[in-house]
Amino acid sequence: MFKGLGNIASLLNQAKTMGPKMEAMQEKLNSMQVTGASGGGMVTVHASGSGAILRVEFDDTLTQSQDLEMAKDLLPAAINDAIEKANALRAQEMKTVTEDLPLPDNMEDMMKKFLGGGNG
Repeated sequence: MFKGLGNIASLLNQAKTMGPKMEAMQEKLNSMQVTGASGGGMVTVHASGSGAILRVEFDDTLTQSQDLEMAKDLLPAAINDAIEKANALRAQEMKTVTEDLPLPDNMEDMMKKFLGGGNG
């Protein structure tokens, strides 16, 4: 009956060390950058590893043509590309922080469902 309590106590002890690791990971992500692009590089979006948009660049071809409609179409795609890359980077960094925890193999799928990113 009490066999699982040792595992829970161990998990709680490990969780205590997570706060500083999570803070360090967040600082690292804030200092990292990803780049999203669309239209073959006509629009480029630079974001931090935590997903904050830092800078948007438009290719000279696009600015010289002054095609505002094309820019309006390409900008969301470039932003989404940058955010997707930031999310992948964050997931990669999170694995390094949680690698010592005895989490289930399907934890990533469970978190996606919990956070609204799953299809089930």
